[in-house]
Amino acid sequence: MTADRPASTSPPVLTFIVPAYNMAKHLPTCLDSLLSRECDDLEVIVVDDGSTDATAQVVQSYQARHPHTVRLISQTNKGHGGAVNTGLAAARGRYVKVVDADDWVDPTSLGLVLDQLRDQSRRTNPVDMVVTNYVYEKEGRKHKRVINFRSVMNPGRVLDWNHLRRFGLAQYMIMHALILRTEVLRQAHTRLPEHTYYVDFIYSYQPLPWVHTLLYLDTNFYRYHTGRQGQSVQTSIMIARVSQLLLVNGLMADSTPDPGTVPRGLYRYMIHYLSINCVVTSVFLILSRKPSNYRNKDMLWRRLEHRSPVIASDVRSTLLCRIINMPGRPGRLAIRLGYKVADAAMGFN
Repeated sequence: MTADRPASTSPPVLTFIVPAYNMAKHLPTCLDSLLSRECDDLEVIVVDDGSTDATAQVVQSYQARHPHTVRLISQTNKGHGGAVNTGLAAARGRYVKVVDADDWVDPTSLGLVLDQLRDQSRRTNPVDMVVTNYVYEKEGRKHKRVINFRSVMNPGRVLDWNHLRRFGLAQYMIMHALILRTEVLRQAHTRLPEHTYYVDFIYSYQPLPWVHTLLYLDTNFYRYHTGRQGQSVQTSIMIARVSQLLLVNGLMADSTPDPGTVPRGLYRYMIHYLSINCVVTSVFLILSRKPSNYRNKDMLWRRLEHRSPVIASDVRSTLLCRIINMPGRPGRLAIRLGYKVADAAMGFN
C-alpha cells in the first residue's frame, strides 16, 4: 500500500530511500535526521520490506506529521535489494540517496548537501554523482573513524574520471558515500538482485559507466552504524553467507566495461574496486575452512578469466590480488593480511 502524495509543480531535489525490515527501534533516529531541515523539496520514501514489527506504524506517525515529504511503501519481503528497487521506481527526486534504516545523516551536512544539489538542479548539465564523507559510528567506541576522499579528488569542483587521483590500497566509494542523479540510475537500468546480501557493492559499481561528472563535498554527511549484533557485515555472518558474496562478485564482473570503452580514469577505478571485492570474497571463502569454498575461490578467478582475459589480467596485477593468490604457507599469511585490509576498508567488526 502506498500513501497518496499531492502533486507538486516541480520534483524534489533529493529523494532519500530507506529500506526497512523490522527497524521500528532504529527508524526514529534515522527519520529525525532526514527531516531535520524544514524544506519542501525533499522526499523520504521508506520501503517497509515485509516487517513483522511496528516499522509501518512508526513511519505512519512521521507521515502524519510530514504528509508532503514522507511516503510509506509496504511490500512483501524482497530483501535489501528489492526494497531499494521499489524505492528507485517510486523516486521523484532529481537525486537519490539510499540510507539504511539503522543509520542517519548529519543535520548540518544535510543543509550543505541540499544547497549544493539545488544549485546543480538549476544547471543545464547537473553533476551525475555527488560524493561525501562517511563516519563509522561503531557501538561502544568513542573515537569515530571518518572516511574522506581528499587524497583522491578536489572538493567543491565538478570533475570527470580522469581528474581523479589514484585510490589507496583499500579505498573505494561505498554506497554510503554516494548521491546519484536519478536519471543516471534509470539510464543504467540499475536493478539489484532480490533476497541477496551485499548488494551495496553492485549499487556503487554497476551505474558508474553512466556517470560522467562528479562533485566531492568534504563533509561528514553519512553516519554508518556498526557493531550492532546481527549485522550482515559481522565476520561470522559473512562467512556463513559467503555464497552471497560470490554471487555479487559475479555480477560486478559482468558489469565491468572493457578497456577503451570508458574513460581511462573510470576503468582504472573499476578495476581497483573489483579487485578489492575479489579479495574480500576470496578471504571469506578461505576463512570458511570448507574445501568446497577453496574450489569456489579458484572458480571465481576462472570465471573472471572467461568474462575477459584482459580484465582478469588487470585485476590479478593489483597488489592485493597478487597477494591473495600466493600459494602455500605464504598464501595463508596473505589471507590474514587480506582480511585485515578488508576489515579496515569495510568495518566488518
